[in-house]
Amino acid sequence: MSSPDLFTTASSVLAHGISGTAAGKSVWEFVPLGIEHMLLGWDHLAFIAGVVLLAGELRRAAKLISVFVLGHSTTLIVATLAGWQVNAIAVDVVIALSLLFVGVVGVIGRPKKWLWFGLSVLAFGLVHGLGLSTRLQALGLPENGLLARVIAFNVGVEIGQLFAIAVLVGLGKLVAKLVTWPKAERVAHGGLAAAGVVAAVVLSFFTAPQPAAEAVGSCTAAPSTQGFPIGAGGGHPAKDFFEPAESSPLVDFGHVLGDGYVVVQYSSMLPTDKVTQLREFVTGPDGNKVVAGPAAGQIEQLKAFNAFDTLTCGEIDAAGLKTFVDGWFADPRSKPIE
Repeated sequence: MSSPDLFTTASSVLAHGISGTAAGKSVWEFVPLGIEHMLLGWDHLAFIAGVVLLAGELRRAAKLISVFVLGHSTTLIVATLAGWQVNAIAVDVVIALSLLFVGVVGVIGRPKKWLWFGLSVLAFGLVHGLGLSTRLQALGLPENGLLARVIAFNVGVEIGQLFAIAVLVGLGKLVAKLVTWPKAERVAHGGLAAAGVVAAVVLSFFTAPQPAAEAVGSCTAAPSTQGFPIGAGGGHPAKDFFEPAESSPLVDFGHVLGDGYVVVQYSSMLPTDKVTQLREFVTGPDGNKVVAGPAAGQIEQLKAFNAFDTLTCGEIDAAGLKTFVDGWFADPRSKPIE
């Protein structure tokens, strides 16, 4: 099985400015993470700039941005808590089209009726939130206090957004004084539309497709979607198997992934007999260099990770898990990452 990055180089064009890991961060540390997202996510900033420019006045701009915040915040919080994930590249294409949309409206001229435009802003906000939630979940969120962390992250996003709007308004007033060309505003919207077209084309046609998942027993294996912080500190877990009522040490799991281990996460709602079956596998002779723990909110009964691939099982499949584990330890890449 191959090992491409979860998000390809092309998709990083609209990558929302999120990188690194969220595992092990306290609630308050999610605030600067949200600020970082906003200030580094040029797609988000460009959309806001287009809306503010099109609004033409602060009161209308504030209303439109509030609508965008409502959509963005709703899907960010709900999708993260529910564990919903979408195709990140498809979301980036939609976000690129949102830039095209605002740019085209600006070139045509300000709407005479703003209701339809406000509903469009709300819809794009919902999509922005879904994309952000998907990437946030990919960082490996702590299981405890998830709601508080997502809210703190969203607070950080809004702080960054307020700062960005203040800067945009200030720059806009300065440019308005310096540039007296009557068509300058339409040209700016034209540039925004062009940026949206370019981004959408790049993402649609030049992003390498992800390899199809491979069947492993009743499970499927695909390039890794794990968000454990490989090489970000931690040590070996205190034990190999963590019970449903315990918390999985995600930082330690990331540490042993870098040492060539296989990490298994199972649904915290897994039936007792299935937990027993998995425990026996992990602590038995077939579970050498395998660690396991519960994952709150995980829909699949089992997910197993090595440094490059993910095994997903709708139900416990000991034979499929053994095939995945044996295949990994036969792979030269299973040697510890220096």
